[in-house]
Order: sequence, then C-alpha cells, then structure tokens
Amino acid sequence: MTTGALALLIKGVVEGDSEVKLSGFAKIEEAVPGQLTFIANPKYAHFIESTNASAVLVSTNFNHPNPQAVTLIRVEDPYSTLAELLRMIQEMLPKKSGIENPCFVAEGVEIPEDVYVGAFAYIGKGAKIGKGCQIYPQTYVGEGVTIGDNCILYAGVKIYEGCKIGNSCILHSGVVIGGDGFGFAPSPEGVYEKLPQTGIVVIEDNVEIGANTTVDRSTFGCTRIGKGTKLDNLIMVAHNVEIGENNVFAAQAGIAGSTKIGNGNRVGGQVGISGHIHIGNNNEFGAQSGIPGNVGDGERLMGYPAVDIRKFARNTVYINRLKELFDGLNRKK
Repeated sequence: MTTGALALLIKGVVEGDSEVKLSGFAKIEEAVPGQLTFIANPKYAHFIESTNASAVLVSTNFNHPNPQAVTLIRVEDPYSTLAELLRMIQEMLPKKSGIENPCFVAEGVEIPEDVYVGAFAYIGKGAKIGKGCQIYPQTYVGEGVTIGDNCILYAGVKIYEGCKIGNSCILHSGVVIGGDGFGFAPSPEGVYEKLPQTGIVVIEDNVEIGANTTVDRSTFGCTRIGKGTKLDNLIMVAHNVEIGENNVFAAQAGIAGSTKIGNGNRVGGQVGISGHIHIGNNNEFGAQSGIPGNVGDGERLMGYPAVDIRKFARNTVYINRLKELFDGLNRKK
C-alpha cells in the first residue's frame, strides 16, 4: 500500500512522498525501507534523523526541524492508529477451522462449523461453544462451561466446570479460570478444613487475560471480570472478587478475596490489593503499591501503604536525606 492510500484509510495527512510503498511495520530504530513506524513518545523523536523507515506515523502537532528527512503521516493519535492497523491486518489472516484429532468432545456438544478445536483439547459435557471460536491444543473446557462468539483460547487454557466466558474474549496460554478459592477454616485442633467453593467465574465481553493468570471461583455466587477489562500476565484474582468495566492491570498484581473494584482503574505491576475492600472508578495505582483499605474515585496513589503520588514523591526525597539529617544532628550534640 502506498503512503497516500494508507493516509486515506486512516484519515491522515501525508507530508512527503505519497507514492512510497509500504509492506510492513517496525520499531523506529530497527525499521528498513518499505516499513512503517511511529512516534508516540517524544523521547524517541530523535530517531527520525536516523531511521531507515519509509514513513513515520506522527501526531498532528509533531514538530521537526528537518521535515524532509522522511515521509510523515500525521494523525490524531499515532499509537491508537497503529493499533487499529495491526488489528485490521490480524483480521485479514486466515482462521483455522475444524476439529483436529486426537481430542475429546463430549456427546451432545455442538461445535459450530467455523470453530477450530486443536489436538488434545477436551470439551466436557454440556459445554456451549460460540461461533468463530479458536480453541488451541491442550485446552480444557469443563462441564457446563459457556463460551461466547469469537473467543480465542490459546494452548493450555483451563476453564473449570460451570464458568461463563463472554464474546470476543482472549485467554492466553496457561490461564486458569475457576480454580478453587483459598478458603480454609481452622478447627479447634488447629487443622485447616477446606471450605467447598461452589460458585463460578463470569468473564464478560471483550476481556483479555494474559498468560498464567488465574481467576478463582467464588465460595458461592460468582467472581466477575467486567466488560473490556484487560489483565496482564501472572495476575491473581481471588474468590468473590468483582472487577468492573475497562480496567487495566499490569503483571503480577494480586487482588485478595471479596474486593469490589469499579470502572476505568489503571493498576501498575506488582500492586497488592487487600481483601474485603471497595475501590471506586478512574484511579491510578503506581507499581508495587499496597492498597490496604477503601479508595474513592479519581485517586493517584503509590507506595505502601499507598498515599497520594505527590506525597509519595516528597516522602522519597525525605527518606533519601535521612542519613544527611542524622549526621547533622549528631554533629550538633
């Protein structure tokens, strides 16, 4: 595709040669002729002088002293535009269909014609599989599981009995949905007796869950992941947790049992969220923060226990100066 044709597709404006042909994507520092790259973060702007890319997606307000260095395509948001282009290309790729052997599909389970079931997959009794699903090898779909349309279950996904997956969800390799919650009651003899976990997990539409993330079934009722929420790799969601819509959680975050989380929150890597608390909407939690209590709406918190991010920054300065301050006090004695 030429830069001119691409600009029409993405509603961008070409600055430079509109006849340059593009056939692929690359990072700006690694691109070669024929590839498209982008600048979304200003710290990468200096690469525009040395890149070998044939064209660069930039924002409408991007300024560069040498505009002839490379052909530019100006768009409102280069990052989201690139994401949309990659999605379009992915949708053009052919999808697998049919049932590979050996695998097990329980009697009475209907598999739509356009569904792919990979070798060594297991689909249990009473399961319901939606149209257009891609179920990769060694995936386990337990009895009574419901999977909506156009879902992707990558190799090794395990979904325990009774759980429900919405439409257009993506579960990456190693995801476990519906394992038992960590529920034990101490007896008078000091022995921990297991509490049966009789609930399910409900995953709503357009949720993506990263590799080796686990979402535990509830003691009763359901553990719920709301529409549009994205979970990174290696995240733990405990029993009876309820997560709202359009949240993002980075890797190694952990959410303890029965916590309720609202919509639009952004949670950094290795954040620990205590159990039986309520978190509102549109909060930001910095990496490695500990959240021990309730949080309202629109907070930006960091540290343990988490405090306002500006207070955290001031406290860090004070901590770094402690030795200097104590040395000064000792000299005055």
